[in-house]
Amino acid sequence: MRDDHHHYWQGAFVGDEEAGRRLAELPAAVEAALASPLETETVLAACDALAGALLDPAHPVRTRLAAYLPEGEDPAVLGELGRLLGRRELTRKLRRELGGAAPGRLNRADPRETVYEAWAPVGLVAHIAPGNAATVAPLSIVEGLLAGNVNVLKTSSADTLLTQHLMAELAALDPSGALAARVIVLRFPSSRQEWLRLMCAPADAVAVWGGESAVAGVATHVPPGCRLVEWGHRISFAYLTADAWSEPEVLGALADDVCLYEQQACSSPQVVYLDTEDEGEVFAFAERFAAVLGARPAAVGTMGAVGLADGNRPDPAEEAELTTTELVARLEEHLGLTRVFAAADGSWRVMADVRSPLTASPLHRSVWVKPLPRKQLIATLRPMRRYLQTAGIAGSRSDIAELSRTALAAGVTRVTPVGSMLESYAGEPHDGVYALQRYSRRVAVQADPERFATTACLDDLARPVVLPRPAGPLQGKEEVQALNGQVARADAELYFRSGGSTGAPALSLFSYDDYDTQMHAAARGLLAAGYDPVADRTANLFYCGGMYGSFISFFSVLERLGGVQLPLAAGPDHRETAQALIDHGADTLFGMPSYLWQLLHAEADALRAYGGLRKVFYGGEHFTPEQQRVLKEEFGIEVVRSITYGSTDLGPLGYQCTESTGGVHHLHADLHTLEILDVAQDRPVPEGETGRLVFTTHARRGQHLGRYVIGDLGRAVPGRCPCGSHAPRFELQGRTGDVMRVATYLLNHRRFVALAEQQGGHRGELQIVLAAGDARERLTVRVERGAATDPERLREVFLAGYPELRSAVESRLLDLAVEAVAGSALSRIPTSGKLRGVIDTRR
Repeated sequence: MRDDHHHYWQGAFVGDEEAGRRLAELPAAVEAALASPLETETVLAACDALAGALLDPAHPVRTRLAAYLPEGEDPAVLGELGRLLGRRELTRKLRRELGGAAPGRLNRADPRETVYEAWAPVGLVAHIAPGNAATVAPLSIVEGLLAGNVNVLKTSSADTLLTQHLMAELAALDPSGALAARVIVLRFPSSRQEWLRLMCAPADAVAVWGGESAVAGVATHVPPGCRLVEWGHRISFAYLTADAWSEPEVLGALADDVCLYEQQACSSPQVVYLDTEDEGEVFAFAERFAAVLGARPAAVGTMGAVGLADGNRPDPAEEAELTTTELVARLEEHLGLTRVFAAADGSWRVMADVRSPLTASPLHRSVWVKPLPRKQLIATLRPMRRYLQTAGIAGSRSDIAELSRTALAAGVTRVTPVGSMLESYAGEPHDGVYALQRYSRRVAVQADPERFATTACLDDLARPVVLPRPAGPLQGKEEVQALNGQVARADAELYFRSGGSTGAPALSLFSYDDYDTQMHAAARGLLAAGYDPVADRTANLFYCGGMYGSFISFFSVLERLGGVQLPLAAGPDHRETAQALIDHGADTLFGMPSYLWQLLHAEADALRAYGGLRKVFYGGEHFTPEQQRVLKEEFGIEVVRSITYGSTDLGPLGYQCTESTGGVHHLHADLHTLEILDVAQDRPVPEGETGRLVFTTHARRGQHLGRYVIGDLGRAVPGRCPCGSHAPRFELQGRTGDVMRVATYLLNHRRFVALAEQQGGHRGELQIVLAAGDARERLTVRVERGAATDPERLREVFLAGYPELRSAVESRLLDLAVEAVAGSALSRIPTSGKLRGVIDTRR
């Protein structure tokens, strides 16, 4: 970069002449950038990567940026910035301020209505940053990006190029170029009014930091209808009741608030109010507090970690204000209005004043002490409501509750304990507002209820979701399980175990935020599959207990859909369950195919006579085509569809729409990226061919589940779905565990099922048991016994239709048997009720 290129413009550093030329064309640049929507995940991923670099003192990115810190600035400010840019903090901010981690998607505000709402960017946000504020400027741009805006920011001509280079590093972490297209950082003096005018003229919101004069100077350039977002100077105070002001701990905490950052923060106390009318108590408290303040160590360090100016020593103008304020207060001592307690070297001062109105402090450990009985609090403070920020209150529990309400009514925007006035929490509103809402618009689309009944997200009909490309090595179940030990306790709020259908049950950890995101996604998938939250009456018949998640998850899904639910859970008493369905008018069943098949056949007479069942949504296994035919023809069920495709580790991965058949699902593309890789190598399969399904999830807090080999086989389904959605489609084609190596041959469980149904007329369940014999291996096909079940006929079908099986048997490498057994005799997973498709006892 050339020395005179002080401006960062959409990915490039440019000089004054080029920046001026581009400023004149700013409206066109903004329109071009806004033409392509910005995915929130793109911002989160890049910010999280930058955060990791800033938190590592040895990282080259941090080393490069440290060279642009203002003189005297503590390099730790970069680590502080890193903590603020992490996925955890930004996701929490999004949820708190805009209601979710993907607020820009047009989802149904109420799943029972075809009204879609979202937070949309205002368009162009112009940021006028304060001088000597290392973190304020870049964080303001990040807020603008989270809201999806194009951002142009002005820094002071006296500032370093830290913000420009921070934004360049952030943009470099986004290979799509979407972030670079939305960031412009200019450095010029406020006297260059023409540039300020060109910045603000096309803006939809202007954010400005500073006092009234600074805001007024910018306001003259703000066009009509443009939002002016003021982040101005504020005044904060402490309020102590009689119970509190005599306690040494309270005085010590108050002194901490005064000394931390030398009162340079807006939340620093400038006045201490006492809940009294007694002037003597005011003077006595001031004297005692002066002794506590005087015992504090002298001011050291800088204010950089909170984005404030150097607080070591006041400048000449501040020195003059300190001297004048103290002198006037001393003169008024003769009138009985004040009393001053100050350090001999002028490093601190406590000024008692019997007059209640709020008075600004000259800062640098200068504090007013005033009387203000609580009955006069609103009348005294409300005239200054535009400038009030924090009230640090000390008193009894009931006092704090009462005084908090009174202080808020007077105009205060935040209340804290004394000693915590300068502390903050992630997602805290600033000066009474949420920044992301000020940089956003709430938008809505009303759609025809019939045409859009199964459209859960309007964006899916408009464009595909583009998420960051997966990177890193492939991970299997063992690697993912090993990561559990690295998940922080704060991110492990919900524990689930898998059913154990592919081995020992696996433990999966979730934060409640992640769980909520996934349940909303599964709910949208159910709408696409034809679930009607207004009309359907649903029996939740998934298995429950033992940390197994299906029942709980779909209870949560129905809760988010607002659907009518009978939370029965799968149980052994089929008669009692069927009677509950009949008594409460259930027409929709959620559950595992194995359990639902048993229930329907065990209570076939009662349920056929009831005739009210209309829909079945199943998960965990598959209903075969023959079984689906039976459900429709014999039980009058009209819709049989997958409730979701997912895993305990990753949550919902795919969903069926009303156009989906068999194992075809849409990807939850706003949560996951899907790769289909060769069975043996880490390379994509040719288009349309079968391979391993490999998922990367982008919406998990505290753990990285990237390139997870889930154990399923599938193929991509080309073309756009007839339902209109741009979400990619894939077709499930069994699990890698369905493929058995038997007698030197690879045999597939799904092939046995297909032959049994299509050639043998079998319409029940089927299970394979492998065993080691004395002379050869033995393969036993166990089929659910029906009125027409003929084991010998099925054996002939398998041998005739499966050449590899026939060869193994004829070569005397394998014994084949077919057994007809009761459905209850088939082996199942205890926690989930899933049928164990293949039981290998040879080990």
